[in-house]
Amino acid sequence: HYAYLKIAEGCNHHCTFCIIPSLRGPLVSRQIGSVVREAQNLVKSGVKELLVIAQDTAAYGQDVKYKLDFIGGRAVKTNIKVLFEELGKLGVWVRPHYMYPYASVDEIVPLMAEGKILPYLDVPFQHAHPRILKAMKRPGSEYNMERINAWRAICPDITIRSTFITGFPGETEEEFQYLLDFLKEARLNRVGCFAYSPVEGAAANDLPGALPKEVREERRARFMEVQEQISRELLAEKVGRTIRVLVDEAADEDGIATARSTADAPDIDGLVFIEGNPSVKPGDFVDVRVTDSSDYDLFAEIADGEQR
Repeated sequence: HYAYLKIAEGCNHHCTFCIIPSLRGPLVSRQIGSVVREAQNLVKSGVKELLVIAQDTAAYGQDVKYKLDFIGGRAVKTNIKVLFEELGKLGVWVRPHYMYPYASVDEIVPLMAEGKILPYLDVPFQHAHPRILKAMKRPGSEYNMERINAWRAICPDITIRSTFITGFPGETEEEFQYLLDFLKEARLNRVGCFAYSPVEGAAANDLPGALPKEVREERRARFMEVQEQISRELLAEKVGRTIRVLVDEAADEDGIATARSTADAPDIDGLVFIEGNPSVKPGDFVDVRVTDSSDYDLFAEIADGEQR
């Protein structure tokens, strides 16, 4: 009941630690009409959630200079805002992924506030310190905190997911603490973290200051300890609220069904466990009342008899 919708091939920022070097190269955007037709067919087949992905989703259309294409006889520009406006008309959940912090991201947040696409941003910040970001050749800046605040001002219910890397070559303890301070201030909803690992052929292998594996892993553990507390606090704030979820699995022998909220992408985020032996099936949208929370998951019960 969910499907990945790939809108472009390639990667246009040539990061120094790309784990799949063959994916490097110019961004190649698909025609917007082709993407929307695929999405329409997926919805007709029963898909309830579209996960929009690319190596660099926010850069969609840059390589073709946002040229015109056709959707249902209408001429439209090939850009990320128009794409999400069109996908938002299909009546299903539309979840953006891998949006590097470009200005184009700012343009789609209002669509989230209007309920046209899910209030969910997957922005791989990777780090917070300007020197490390520059060494990584990653898009980003010391102004990311200001951008996060601006997104939340437009769409208070936005969920922000990100990934980070600890122990990048040359990262000092002070630079790592800078990252921890950013994490504490940003209070991101969903976060993943990886200890840097050398990859054959990656340019980062030639950088000075390689750190021992135990240091890289220890920093990752410290990072995730901070994020676990943040996640626990943010989820606890949802107890007592009524939220809409999408069911992934019907009730098991213990009477617990598995679902996800708008804040949860499949496989990488948390879950919502619906207790009380609910009569639901995969693909159902249901309203539930949150009764409890853990570090990363929610527990709930059906709020009313309505489901669709």
